[in-house]
Amino acid sequence: MSSFSSLARSSAIMTAGTLTSRILGLVKAFLLALALSVTAAQADAFDVANKVPNTLYMLLAGGVVNAVLVPQLVRATKRKDGGQDYTNRLLTLSFMILGAVGVIATLAAPLLVWLYSSGWGPDQMALATAFAYWCLPQVFFYGLYTLLGQVLNSRSSFGPYMWAPVLNNVVAIVGLLIFILVFGSDSASPHHLGTWTPDKVALMGGSATLGVVAQALILIWPLKRIGFKYRPTFGFRGVGLGTAGKVAFWTFSAMLVGQLGFLVISRVAAGASDPGAGNASNAAYSYGYLVFMLPHSLIAVSLATALFTSLARNAANNDTEAVVGDFSMGVRMVGFVNSFAVAALIVLAAPVAMVIAPNGREQAMAVGLVIITMVFGLIPFSANYLAQRVFYAYEDAKTPFLIQLPQVIFQSLAVLSASIFPKSVTVAIIGLTMSLGYLFAMILSFVLLSKRLGGIDLRTILGAHVKFFVAALLAGLAGYGLLFFFPDFALSGQWQAFVVTAGVGTLMLIVFLGACYLLKVRELHSIIGVVAGKLRR
Repeated sequence: MSSFSSLARSSAIMTAGTLTSRILGLVKAFLLALALSVTAAQADAFDVANKVPNTLYMLLAGGVVNAVLVPQLVRATKRKDGGQDYTNRLLTLSFMILGAVGVIATLAAPLLVWLYSSGWGPDQMALATAFAYWCLPQVFFYGLYTLLGQVLNSRSSFGPYMWAPVLNNVVAIVGLLIFILVFGSDSASPHHLGTWTPDKVALMGGSATLGVVAQALILIWPLKRIGFKYRPTFGFRGVGLGTAGKVAFWTFSAMLVGQLGFLVISRVAAGASDPGAGNASNAAYSYGYLVFMLPHSLIAVSLATALFTSLARNAANNDTEAVVGDFSMGVRMVGFVNSFAVAALIVLAAPVAMVIAPNGREQAMAVGLVIITMVFGLIPFSANYLAQRVFYAYEDAKTPFLIQLPQVIFQSLAVLSASIFPKSVTVAIIGLTMSLGYLFAMILSFVLLSKRLGGIDLRTILGAHVKFFVAALLAGLAGYGLLFFFPDFALSGQWQAFVVTAGVGTLMLIVFLGACYLLKVRELHSIIGVVAGKLRR
């Protein structure tokens, strides 16, 4: 129980930070929808421009950093100097690469916007490109944030990494509020393509980038507090960076394949744009994905971050039994929370969409459908995320690449076929194909991981999930039953949707936890035991 208690404490700190950040992220999404609308041309222009640095970073550094840094730094601590020289060299090389990528990406803004859009006119392309020039420097600062955060994680200081995005959202929210106060909301003062002046573009794009800058630089203080002192150190041969390079190569290859798949999604979603019809397009996809990622970010990412250091340490010590135990516990804990999230988001998809993007019943229904199709893939997506961390702990990034390759091929072919359907359901079909791809990847990951470890406690994992699904089904039926009495009220306005979401969601949570308690779900009883022990102390 002590290891579970320690993991629960670390996860709780990170979950609290992520929850705060996500709540502020929903506030930011609401203000962005208020400022630019959801299905308007300017909304899609900003969405693509602000999304390009995220996808570029994930392609060129994000996965590489996450896969390479923690295992390498954990192993480096066994050196005489505690890994200080190795860490300095690894960070110096990473900073140089990130800086070069940031400059090149910013100069290539027109090309990148063209790649991630489809069928846009010259005015929309010009606006998106102007936004991109302001947003693309984010690539470097996203990388800086992740590098510094992983150094903290490797030293078991998890909180700052998860709390830093709170500052990002605060800065972005302030920027959006200033924009609305100065230039008005889209409903009060429509921001059509021809209305964008350089100062409007600078305020919208610059405030988004300033938030990312603040998110990265705030981590310097906790690094100093734990005694870490970075000193630029050059000379990268003969110091043990070869293994890191191999892992980075395969991780980069996997991210490249993933981003090619996302490129297909972005272009097909952009092709569904029809502002007059109010179809779900790129912006609607982003709102749906934001909701989909909320439970994953709160639980799976927090738990995986806390587990990763332990997994890397146990893998370095060849303690396979401990690795299997950590993985089994992680998948079950994530599945426990995600099962409720799936039921709640299926029942409350449209009201949730109305809360974050209150631009009418029609748009709420369109985004809600996207949320439903995406959320079916939540459990396999998070489970596969944890499985990848086990491979990375063993410095094996080739296997995740071989898993992702057929997944992305399948998803891309299926997404391309979505364009033959009516534009009104194109993005929803994209969400469904993504869910099927996540399920395929999870099954393949579990098979290969079981072969590597000699078993992954699959019977316990499946048995627990059967109980989760029963409890989630009962909670879903209770939610639908309550929602049945006021379907029109739920979508009559933003505050009404919020009241319905809070009320129905609370009922569903009570039913879910009650069912899990009666079904003797071990994960719930473990959480109760930890909480009860802390209350007694």
